[in-house]
Amino acid sequence: MDSLPLYELVLLALALAMAGLVTGFLAGLLGIGGGGMLAPVLYEVFGALGVEEAARMHLAVGTSLAVMVPTTMRSFAAHRARGSVDLKFVRRYRLPILAGVALGIIVAGYASGTALKLIWIIAGSLLALRLYLGRDDWRLGKDIPKSPLVEAYLAVVGFLSTLMSTGGGALISMLMTLYGRSILQAVSTSSGAGPLIAIPGALGFVWAGWGAAGLPPGSLGYVSFLGTLVIVPASVFAAPWGVRLAHGLPRRHLELAFATFLMVIAMRFLWTLL
Repeated sequence: MDSLPLYELVLLALALAMAGLVTGFLAGLLGIGGGGMLAPVLYEVFGALGVEEAARMHLAVGTSLAVMVPTTMRSFAAHRARGSVDLKFVRRYRLPILAGVALGIIVAGYASGTALKLIWIIAGSLLALRLYLGRDDWRLGKDIPKSPLVEAYLAVVGFLSTLMSTGGGALISMLMTLYGRSILQAVSTSSGAGPLIAIPGALGFVWAGWGAAGLPPGSLGYVSFLGTLVIVPASVFAAPWGVRLAHGLPRRHLELAFATFLMVIAMRFLWTLL
């Protein structure tokens, strides 16, 4: 890959820093880890840099997971400090989430960029549909049941979140609210899944892409170390903003905006496949 002129590098750094601010804000606000918004942005950025199509989607997902590590850790710490986290449920979902992440890492090592896009299209569209149609008063029961089906669902959350570079928050929040938990507690508690997904997920994408061809300078496997260095400080800085807003404002309009974003990205990826 040819080196970029200095002014283009500066513009790229500013764009990545802005993406980091959005990532951190969303991690605190919706418990989504932010990577679900960052990965599509990085896909376009890496395309502009000339990264080959075969590695571009993997690099975008892997870098997003790396960025999520400090962002999700700070988001969870901020929610926990406010006393709104159900630590008992966090302990329950740890092992199923990690099992799903492990499976996602293995799949990432063999899946093509097309397969990752298909996963994004299907899962992103379903999540967007849930956000569009969902209501806070929908209920499946009074409390989360002690059933292996819940653990199976959480494992699927870990699997999909690894391949989409999301923190799993939206899917875990949906489960908790459907069983009578408040939105605030659901968002706060689901933020704890972010580090469980991001840390092993990022390491897994380093492993999966080790020695892969067509990666830009400064990459460790499917993780852009240089991109991570730019985005992380901005995302860590902005995470508490989202936490404050989550504790003080209704979220419905923001949920609808995020759902629209998911659908736009799903259509964009579908277009590239067609």
